[in-house]
Amino acid sequence: MYQRIFVLFIFIFWIDAAHAQQKTYCNPINIDYGFTPIPNFSEQGRHRATADPVIVLYKDKYFLFSTNQWGYWWSTDMLHWKFIPRKFLKPGANVYDELCAPAVAVLHDTMIVIGSTYTQAFPLWMSTNPTVDDWKYAIDSFKVGAWDPGFLADDDGKLYIYFGSSNLYPTYGQEIDRKTFQPIGEPDSLLHLHEDIHGWERFGEYHDNTFLKPFIEGSWMTKYHNKYYLQYGAPGTEFSGYGDGVYVGDKPLGPFTYQSHNPFSFKPGGFATGAGHGSTFQDVYGNWWHVSTMIVNVKNNFERRIGIWPAGFDKDDMLYCNTAFGDYPTYLPSHSNEDHTKGNYTGWMLLNYNKPVTVSSTYGSYNANNAVDESIKTYWCAKTVNKGEWIQSDLGNVDTVKAIQINYADQDADILGKSTTIYHQYKLYSSLDGKIWKVLVDKSNNKTDVPHEYVELRKPVQARYIKLENIHMANGKFAISGLRVFGNGNGLKPDTVKHFIALRGDTERRNAWLKWQLSNNAYAYVIYTGIAPGKLYTSIMVYNTNEYYFSAMEKDMPYYFQIEAINENGKSARTSVIKVE
Repeated sequence: MYQRIFVLFIFIFWIDAAHAQQKTYCNPINIDYGFTPIPNFSEQGRHRATADPVIVLYKDKYFLFSTNQWGYWWSTDMLHWKFIPRKFLKPGANVYDELCAPAVAVLHDTMIVIGSTYTQAFPLWMSTNPTVDDWKYAIDSFKVGAWDPGFLADDDGKLYIYFGSSNLYPTYGQEIDRKTFQPIGEPDSLLHLHEDIHGWERFGEYHDNTFLKPFIEGSWMTKYHNKYYLQYGAPGTEFSGYGDGVYVGDKPLGPFTYQSHNPFSFKPGGFATGAGHGSTFQDVYGNWWHVSTMIVNVKNNFERRIGIWPAGFDKDDMLYCNTAFGDYPTYLPSHSNEDHTKGNYTGWMLLNYNKPVTVSSTYGSYNANNAVDESIKTYWCAKTVNKGEWIQSDLGNVDTVKAIQINYADQDADILGKSTTIYHQYKLYSSLDGKIWKVLVDKSNNKTDVPHEYVELRKPVQARYIKLENIHMANGKFAISGLRVFGNGNGLKPDTVKHFIALRGDTERRNAWLKWQLSNNAYAYVIYTGIAPGKLYTSIMVYNTNEYYFSAMEKDMPYYFQIEAINENGKSARTSVIKVE
């Protein structure tokens, strides 16, 4: 008996050590996203979807709320998230729009939550024990009809709400009585879009849709050094250029001035794009982060995920968000005063971009190489959901593998809403020659839903081949939008990019055409741009191309650009900074 207890203790210790050792995460974050709860969306394929995330720190724990999840998550480390089932609408209300674009605030020892509403009859909830489903009404009918709301609990004891989601109406702000939670006075009009000046605010995938006006939405307020940073999302949640901008003021209801660096949260390139409608928060060490919406937009316009990015305020109190290598392995918070201008990127490279793939079977036109093309919008699908279906990636060389991300797709899903009983099971194998295989990761007994599974290996391994074998799917066929292998190759890094130029038109000042010479040993490039040589806070990752059309510029400001090349072995030196007037 004592021997069994000792063995059990060793097993538990090993599990805890394995969890403790993982120091990185990878976007989109790996949480058990619910499926769309709206039946008519099923005509385009039932799929996972959430957006509009809020993270707040409460008693040294992180709490994550987002749209239509029939609950929320909490975590102690920003990696392992525990889901708490909870319905926040009143009984008999529209169950299909549950806690849409929520607002969350911490008032001393109490957390308050409200979802979007136009009816002025939505309850405001409160809890002092939110790690379980323990909520009660702060007020049963909140008298502010607020869509996409955000709270500010100011340090003088006052409470404010900001809201708006429209391509006609502005962002509003209003003070709320902290005791009665009733509105004080009338809402103030605070922000309008000015797409004629701010290039990124224009509607459309390429900021070129002239048929619809852009949307302003997703309010969030952050106070820093006695300044008020009013953040908003634009121009539309469907687009890769969905980002967050910010205005700055001396008072909670303004007036506000447009920050010269905008959008401060922006990710138009890479595996998963988009970084709009989010919230800015501090970790337990005091470092700043930004959580926001990422885009899938395949089965429905509102098919979305969540990403978390290092953020902060620079020496001039300018708010920024670092999305460079924003869907590669990133270090979790570990200490105070992290330098988020440099980011938390690990330096681990993608080892299998567009490399050879073999599979057990293929369903329709969902071809094997879709799993390694660095687009979350495309995927490979096996003919069945059966145990034993597999996909194998050839890295082309023996490389040092450090982490693997498995992104499942929702082919033939049949779930509506949230299910807490589904799970994935799989095995990962590695091989040096494609003949002798070693089990790398065994999740054959897993009972959790991991749609964007990310595994940091306990020890790096040398491998040329990585194989993923299905054991059990959470729902739908065995389909993979990204089998992404990270680590470091053993060859040469790319040379510095040559002949990098930026051309800006005279008649359209919001756009620039960037061009460079292809590097023979690079598979991708990262463009850095900003309003000053020391403030190149915007980044765009592009694959297999030597040009980019940048359409997110301010009409009357000079811009500065750099570029670097990347491959399996690392990054090149950046080019010299160039300026366009």
